[in-house]
Amino acid sequence: MTESVVDGYDLLIVGAGPAGLCAAMYAGRGMLKALVLERGAPGGELLNTDVIEDYIGFTTIKGWELAERMAEHARHFGAEIVTDTVESIRRTAQGTFEVTTARERVYRAPAVILTAGGTPIKLGVPGERDYAGRGVSYCAVCDGAFFKGEVLAVVGGGDAAVEEAEYLTRYASKVYIVHRRAEFRASKILQERAFANAKIDVLWNRRVVAIAGTERGVDHLDLVDTVTEEPSTLPVGGVFIFVGFRPNAGLVKEHFKHDPNGYLITDERMMTSIPGLFAAGDVRSQLTRQITTAVGDATTAAIAVEKYLAARREHERAVVTP
Repeated sequence: MTESVVDGYDLLIVGAGPAGLCAAMYAGRGMLKALVLERGAPGGELLNTDVIEDYIGFTTIKGWELAERMAEHARHFGAEIVTDTVESIRRTAQGTFEVTTARERVYRAPAVILTAGGTPIKLGVPGERDYAGRGVSYCAVCDGAFFKGEVLAVVGGGDAAVEEAEYLTRYASKVYIVHRRAEFRASKILQERAFANAKIDVLWNRRVVAIAGTERGVDHLDLVDTVTEEPSTLPVGGVFIFVGFRPNAGLVKEHFKHDPNGYLITDERMMTSIPGLFAAGDVRSQLTRQITTAVGDATTAAIAVEKYLAARREHERAVVTP
């Protein structure tokens, strides 16, 4: 199949989570012709979050509802959103970008904002792959309703793990949080809610070494104490894994500056070490990863793209002028 080349855009935005949609909205307001490429429905991780309580202006709002509002806002200012999976981002010798997708299309533009977020990190233990979709999950909102009345385990100790454990108590008879350390990394308010929930128990200093079950699905976890090395077994009907995300920075087929975990390093304008390539949201190296920081990054990136393109056009005029 021959690749189809699509030109005519000022800006390509890879990812339609909060950062991508916000960038698209600002690009539209700046009169830039922008295209957003997203492999699924607009919203990103918002679609995997039940209730959001930390986005300013909304005391509480459903994740899917906020996603819809953001997409509608972006489209109001002219954003074009295409469903397709981006496979690579390359910068040509002429300084423009080629974004290749799974549908054999190559989109070209002088600037790109990468807002592709990350993918869940796997535990890498025996049984994890075997029972994926049969008791192993990485999304409580997506799969929680399938486990009504079950005893469940949540692995992790950050915000996502503690928050999703509380969410799962609406379905499960009991939820164990399995954490390899003696304290959580989650925010204090989330910890307090978990500790106050009678359905949640915490297993401190425990590491999952295997996920086991039958043809029907997961039925227990093999654990080891990280202090005493004593083994134990935890009977559960399902396990939800929240041990972090890996940035989707591998889409960029050129060397770029990154931190030890692979997150893109940017300057104050959100530009990466590759001229014309900007990054916003969870794919970028930063202290915290929240909706508020994602849209803040995106605001800066979109406005910086305007200035970058204006300077690029001025440079091109200067080159051709005798």
